[in-house]
Amino acid sequence: MKTLKYTLLAVGVSLLAFNCSSDDDNNMIIDPVEPDFTGTYMQADQMGRPAINTVFVSSASKDDFNVTIPSEQGAAYQSMFQTNLEGLSPAYAMEGDTNALGLDAETFTSVLATDVLTVSLDGTTTFYDGTNVLTGRALADDVITVELLLIFGGEDFTENPGLSNDNVDANDKAFLTSFPYLASAW
Repeated sequence: MKTLKYTLLAVGVSLLAFNCSSDDDNNMIIDPVEPDFTGTYMQADQMGRPAINTVFVSSASKDDFNVTIPSEQGAAYQSMFQTNLEGLSPAYAMEGDTNALGLDAETFTSVLATDVLTVSLDGTTTFYDGTNVLTGRALADDVITVELLLIFGGEDFTENPGLSNDNVDANDKAFLTSFPYLASAW
């Protein structure tokens, strides 16, 4: 709900700030104004790994989680993540169950509870490609399907097939071959 409010606010501000004018005859030059970075700023949201925060942080803890610095998230939220994972996924129903990475519920949620996007500086950058795991995120990575597989797919991705894929296998438009790489909107 909070995200929807921010989105609507951003659209409203954009419409007000970037409206068109038919006054093309006014050629006044205005000195550019530098941005003002003075003041107090506060972190309001974070999402290093899409959907993880949304799924594993209980509603009553969302605000606290979003302002907790990542180096403190694991200790503060791992047990909540584990409880929620075990409650959601039958793939972790038995003692010793692991996912395709060989991680049991406690170890897997230890990784997830620190909500950062790790990036390999000298290897393949991908969310998961069968070999490399959480070494970054390539634009074409199907992040949600990978997360569903790791949460519901069990040891070899065969458990709970109805829960292990978002079934969105391609974009509606191809990525561009040069910056900014994202295709234009419809």
